[in-house]
Amino acid sequence: MLMKKLIVLLATVVLSACSATGDTPGEQKAAIAAMNNQVIADVEKASPGAMNHIKSAPGYATFSNAQINLIFVAAGGGYGVVNNNQTGAKTYMDMYEGGIGFGLGAKDFRAVFVFNTAKSMNMFVEEGWAFGAEADAAAKADEKGGEVGGGVTIGDITVYQLTETGLAIQATVKGTKYVKNEELN
Repeated sequence: MLMKKLIVLLATVVLSACSATGDTPGEQKAAIAAMNNQVIADVEKASPGAMNHIKSAPGYATFSNAQINLIFVAAGGGYGVVNNNQTGAKTYMDMYEGGIGFGLGAKDFRAVFVFNTAKSMNMFVEEGWAFGAEADAAAKADEKGGEVGGGVTIGDITVYQLTETGLAIQATVKGTKYVKNEELN
C-alpha cells in the first residue's frame, strides 16, 4: 500500500511539473518567458558575469524543475525554452527524470544551460540530452537557507543551477531526458 502511494505521488509530481502555467499555448509561452527572464537575473546575481557568458554564447536554455526523492526512488519533471542567440529562434521543451539512490525530500530548482557551441545546442534540441549522477544538499525557503551547487561545464555545455525552495538530501543516479514540446513549437 505504501509503495502504491509513493508511485502515485511521484507520478503526480512529474506530470504537474512538466507543464507551464496557463490554459492556452500563448499563456504557457508567456509564463515560460517570465521564468526565463527571472532565472537569468537570478543566475547573474548568484554568479556575476554569467549574463555575459549567456549572451555571447551561440545559445542558452532555461528550465524550471521540481523533483522529489523518497528513500530509494527519485522523479521529477519540468519545462523550459532553448534560445538561439544567432537566429532568435525559441524551442520549447519538457524534461523528465527518474532514478534510484538514497534521497529524501523535495526541491524546486531552476537551471540555465549555456551552449558553448552551435553543435551542442543543435544536438540538445534535436536529440535531447540525458545525464545522471547527482549528489547535493539543499535547504531553502524564500530568501532563507542555502544550497550546495553552482556552475559546472559538461562537454560544450555550462550548467548553472539555483534551488528555489525545498529541503533535500540526495545521492542518486538518475537519467534526465529533454524533449521538444510539440504543442508549443
